[in-house]
Amino acid sequence: MACAALADPGLPDLGSSASPAEARRKSYAIPAAEIAGFDFLLNRIDRQLYGREYAVSPSTIGRNLRSSWVVDNDTYKINQLLHPYQGSMYHGFARSAGLDFWESFGYTFAGSAMWEIAGENTPPSKNDQIASGIAGSFLGESLFRMASLVLEKGNGSSFWRELSAAAISPSTGFNRLAFRERFSEILNSKNPAYYSRVQVGTSATTHYQPGDSTEPKHNEVLADFSMDYGLPGKPGYHYSRPFDYFSFQVTASSVGAVESLTTRGLLIGTDYEVGDNYRGIWGLYGSYDYISPPLFRVSSTALSLGTTGKLRLTNSIVVQGTGMAGVGYAGVGTLHGTQDLDYHYGLTPQALLALRLIFGDRASLDVTGREYFVSGVAGAGTGGHDNIGRADFSLTLRVLREHGIAIKYLWSRRDATFPSVNDLSQIYGTVGIYYVFLGKERFGAIDWR
Repeated sequence: MACAALADPGLPDLGSSASPAEARRKSYAIPAAEIAGFDFLLNRIDRQLYGREYAVSPSTIGRNLRSSWVVDNDTYKINQLLHPYQGSMYHGFARSAGLDFWESFGYTFAGSAMWEIAGENTPPSKNDQIASGIAGSFLGESLFRMASLVLEKGNGSSFWRELSAAAISPSTGFNRLAFRERFSEILNSKNPAYYSRVQVGTSATTHYQPGDSTEPKHNEVLADFSMDYGLPGKPGYHYSRPFDYFSFQVTASSVGAVESLTTRGLLIGTDYEVGDNYRGIWGLYGSYDYISPPLFRVSSTALSLGTTGKLRLTNSIVVQGTGMAGVGYAGVGTLHGTQDLDYHYGLTPQALLALRLIFGDRASLDVTGREYFVSGVAGAGTGGHDNIGRADFSLTLRVLREHGIAIKYLWSRRDATFPSVNDLSQIYGTVGIYYVFLGKERFGAIDWR
């Protein structure tokens, strides 16, 4: 995402308290009607595609209102990838109608509950409510912010900016098209420091321990987009709204479509500084992770305490990093398994450490480690537990202007223990080479001195 223009200080801040003029543009009724209409249309489409599970009636709605919430057994991608995306649509309808993050969060949670009760005739699902109602807001806010940034700062004609924003956040694009002037105002980003890059390349398998999987190892073609938004250290930039800082990454694979989709954002927190060379933020983060290497998959919605900081070692060498630890609700399972080990859900203590060593505007070394312990508490499935680790090492060299190359090593491991089968260990490692297109902000190193 290459963005060049400076933010317009005259743009209204739709994420904070509104002026009387802005309040007239704000609507509670429109997104409520849109979410109800979206659920109705989605139900009609699913009824044609999947049959009687979506044949809702007054009797099924009444039964769902009285029934206990369960952990359902829909396919993994529907539950852990498409449900969060469905929730992001709800969130985008509300945000682009002028509502702030927490108001939109409420609409997303309510829209998800309405779908669980009146969109399907199966009992309402608590894992879907977390995925759509909570992860949907975390994902939806990231998409809304990126779409707004394209509209505010993007290059090219207004037509292409509008089209790009609609592709990122379709519900935002719909409101801008359908209501034009009423919802045409753009979120004031307050001119954050950010770092974005696009990578396209190929990878080869280096470590392969299939465990319970019957799928052979693969070489892959991969495309990746990532953005860090609101990096600490920008003079005059503060963290008064949820997701004034967030990190987003999505990777598509020739093997499994979406290989990973992760986002984390600061929900409540503040900035701080230590001496002349360190600037940081800390507080409560919300995160949604979907990670699916060819052997297994894990997805988690979590709240974590953490910090993101930037340390300037010299004039040209900078260290950026994020450390987080918290608890989520996650699902994990084997791909192409010979045992029925999918749908192990449970409370999940988890941690993340991400570091980026920046060498001027020439190169960066990125190291990210993630750990998930998917317990049997508050879950459903086989009664076992999983310990999952994932590490990512990437060296990026800028060659000419915004063009560069990267070498990446990716390692994933799952150790699973189940009462009815032998312990399971799966390992998957790849090394790849990528073409990289950097945003005009290059590596996002700011000098506040």
